[in-house]
Amino acid sequence: RMSMAVVLTAMNRFINEADGSQTAFLDGGQPERLCAPMVDHVLSRGGEVRLGAPLAAIEVGDDGQVACLRLADGSSVEADLYVSAVPVDVFKKLLPASWSTMPFFRQTEQLVGIPVINVQLWFDKKLRSVDGLCFSRSPLLSVYADMSTCVEEYADADRSMLELVFAPATREVGADRNWIGASDAEVVAACLGELSRLFPGEIGGEGGAELLKHAVVRTPRSVYAATPGRNRYRPSQATPVPNFVLAGDWTSQKFLGSMEGAVLAGKLAAEVIADRAAGRAAATSQTLKPVHEEVVAAA
Repeated sequence: RMSMAVVLTAMNRFINEADGSQTAFLDGGQPERLCAPMVDHVLSRGGEVRLGAPLAAIEVGDDGQVACLRLADGSSVEADLYVSAVPVDVFKKLLPASWSTMPFFRQTEQLVGIPVINVQLWFDKKLRSVDGLCFSRSPLLSVYADMSTCVEEYADADRSMLELVFAPATREVGADRNWIGASDAEVVAACLGELSRLFPGEIGGEGGAELLKHAVVRTPRSVYAATPGRNRYRPSQATPVPNFVLAGDWTSQKFLGSMEGAVLAGKLAAEVIADRAAGRAAATSQTLKPVHEEVVAAA
């Protein structure tokens, strides 16, 4: 099952925004092209970025606010404001016990990450493809792109490299079997079977493109399951805890669980922090989002 909000949100972007239907790909790996520039930006302004310092717990003071963050090595970090940008399933594990009964945080129980498999396939021939992300009519492959056409790093006029999102991947979200537990060979075989339907005569068979190599990456908990009614449980970036702010694609913003949603949620979280630091009244979009009545009643 999938909420029609997914389809309507995508169509709304395509129709109402000039660049809504355009897709972009990083020209390199995420650590180098996405993360490193952000680290450089923070460092250039006197900030500090700690790697290899996993969070063990959010410590709460007697006033209900965050007192400090306790790291796995036993050290602690104190700050004026704290921002959580972890996935929703991780956040629920870190949620302090004293906050867990608060309706605002309790609503996150309704948001559950789904498993997703990413597959990369290299072929010995060039397939007919478009320069962009394609939605698939396959029951197994949700979206795909020919990276040899879309991304300069993989550009090749003679051979295609397809990147695919294999989902749904478990029975709980509509798959015919538990694909997360399947072998790489089984996943790749299923992909090739679906691609032979999407590219008839181009993959497999006499004269068709042959697979050269592959890569399969499993993510047991990815974006939240966009089943009907989930939007009502997505919390605002502002929280009832004065020194604690939420970010992440699962928080309330106009996009769904996606990179675009993560970026927008981060921007909205930054606005909350800036308003509080400057003593400004928060914009309407940055006020505390009301919690659904059924969550309040169950608290």
